[in-house]
Amino acid sequence: MPELTRSPLPRRRQLLVLAVCCMSLLIVSLDNTVLNVALPSIRRDLGASVSGLQWTIDAYTLVLASLLMLAGSTADRIGRRKVFVTGLVVFALGSLLCSLAPNLEALIAFRALQAVGGSMLNPVAMSIITNTFTEPAERARAIGVWGGVVGVSMAAGPLVGGVLVETVGWRAIFWINLPVALVALLLTLRCVPESRAPRPRRPDPVGQLLVAALLGSLTYAIIETDPLFAGIAAGALAGLLFYEPRRREPLIDLRFFRSAPFSGATVIAVAAFAALGGFLFLNTLYLQDVRGLTPLRAGLFMLPMAGMTLVFAPLSGRLTGARGPRLPLLFSGAAMTAGALLFAAFGAETDDALLFTGYVVFGIGFGLVNTPITNTAVSGMPLAQAGVASAVASTSRQVGQTLGVAVVGALLAAGTRGGGSLSDFAAAARSGYWVVTACGLVVFVAGALTSGKWARGTAERTARRLSVEEPDSPARTP
Repeated sequence: MPELTRSPLPRRRQLLVLAVCCMSLLIVSLDNTVLNVALPSIRRDLGASVSGLQWTIDAYTLVLASLLMLAGSTADRIGRRKVFVTGLVVFALGSLLCSLAPNLEALIAFRALQAVGGSMLNPVAMSIITNTFTEPAERARAIGVWGGVVGVSMAAGPLVGGVLVETVGWRAIFWINLPVALVALLLTLRCVPESRAPRPRRPDPVGQLLVAALLGSLTYAIIETDPLFAGIAAGALAGLLFYEPRRREPLIDLRFFRSAPFSGATVIAVAAFAALGGFLFLNTLYLQDVRGLTPLRAGLFMLPMAGMTLVFAPLSGRLTGARGPRLPLLFSGAAMTAGALLFAAFGAETDDALLFTGYVVFGIGFGLVNTPITNTAVSGMPLAQAGVASAVASTSRQVGQTLGVAVVGALLAAGTRGGGSLSDFAAAARSGYWVVTACGLVVFVAGALTSGKWARGTAERTARRLSVEEPDSPARTP
C-alpha cells in the first residue's frame, strides 16, 4: 500500500503541521508538571491520601505507557491524522471531565481517559513530522523543536500550575488544555495530510494485554503493597518472555535487547524518569505541606530546575550530535545523582541556598538525558525498526515516571501512616530522596557501560541480524 501523504508540502503548511504536533506534546507533557503543584490542594479538597495522590499521577502515566505502541501501530494502519484527531477529542473530553470530578475516584478514572487520548498524540505526532519534513536536515531541526517543547512544559508547568491553583483553584489546571486542543484540532483538519505506513505491523492483542497486566499489577503492588498483584506482574512478565519471541511481528521485539545501547537506553529512560517523577512528587508535597508555601511560591521555587532543563536540553542535542551520547549520559547521571544527594544526605530542603543548588544541578542532569536516550535507542537499528525502537524508549519514560511516583509515594505513605507528624513526613521524604539518588547513579553506570566501543559493536551485530531477517530494512549507522 503506498504512503498516503502529499509531500513535500509548502513551507508555511509544514510549519503549521509542526505547530500542531508541538501543541499536542505541550498539553500531554504540561499535564504532569502542572498537576504536581496542585496535589496538596487536591488532597485537601477531595480528602485524598498519599496513595490517592499517587494514583492521580500514575493512572495517567500508566495508561499512557500501556497504549503508546498500540496507538502508533494503529495510526500506521488506519491513518495517522484520523488517530491524531481522535486523540485530541478524547484528551479534551478527559480534561473537561477531570475539571468536573466530584471525588477522587472519578478524578483518577478521568485521568486514565485523558491518557487514552494522550497515547494517540505524541507517537503519532512524531510519525506526522517524519512524513511532513522529508529532507533530513529539516526533519532534524523539526524534531529538535518538537523535543524542546518538553523543556518548555517543564519550565512553564510549575509557574502556570501555581498561578491557576492559587487564583482559581486546582480544577483550572485542566481547563487550559481545552483551547489548545481545540486550536490543534481545527489546524489538524485543515493542514495535516493523511498518511499511512506502506506495510503496517500486525496487531498483537495478546502482547498488548500482557504489557497492560504487567504495568498495572506492578504499579498496584507497589502503591498498595499487595503481594498478590506482584505475583500477577511476575506471571505477565513470564508470559511476555514466552509469547513475544514466537510472533512474527511482536508488540515488543525482544531481539532489540541484543543491542547493548538499546538495552542501556531502556534502563536509562526508566531510571531518569523515575528520578524525575519521584523528585517532583516529593518536592511539591514538601514545599507546600511542610514549609507551608502557597502553590504559586512552590512553583516559583521549582523554576530553577525547570529553567536548567530548558537550557540544557538543546545543548545536549548539539553535544550528542558532535560527540555521541556518552558524555551527555555521564554528565546527566552525575548531575542527577549529585542534585538528589544534596537532599538525601545534606538536608537541602532546610536551607534555601542548598535547595536552589539542588534544583539547578538536578535540572541540568535531567536536561541532558532526553536526547541521548532516543539517539542511543535507535543507534544501529534498521531504518524500518527505528520508529518501533523509539516507541519503546518513549514507553520506558512513562514506565519510569509511573514507578518513581509509586515507589517514592509508598515510602512516604509508610512513613506517615496513622497521621504522622511533619517530622515523620520529612524523614520519609529523606528515604525517597535516596531512591532518586540511586536512580541517578543507575543513569551514570548504564550510560558508561552501554555507550562505549563494545556496546556499539553489539548494536552493529544486532542491526545486521535484523537486516538479514528483514531484508527490506537497511541498517542505520550509529
